[in-house]
Amino acid sequence: VAAGEQVFSANCAACHAGGQNVIMPEKTLEKDALDQYLAGGRKESSVVTQVTNGKNAMPAFGGRLSDEDIANVAAYVIKTSETGWD
Repeated sequence: VAAGEQVFSANCAACHAGGQNVIMPEKTLEKDALDQYLAGGRKESSVVTQVTNGKNAMPAFGGRLSDEDIANVAAYVIKTSETGWD
């Protein structure tokens, strides 16, 4: 999860700091929003798909981040959605 937090800070926090979403405010990384909006449901594999391929305003990171980095950030997002963003 620590490795995922580093990837998140470097690549995701510009739009998703604190689990929020500066482009589409309702589509946060909070547990309830992930349950409602994340294609495939709130699980690591769904985060991996969205991070890899992008969606709407979110760019694809498949060519920019390694599969390991994407898996790590997905684990971080799911775990943090369950324990709460600071």
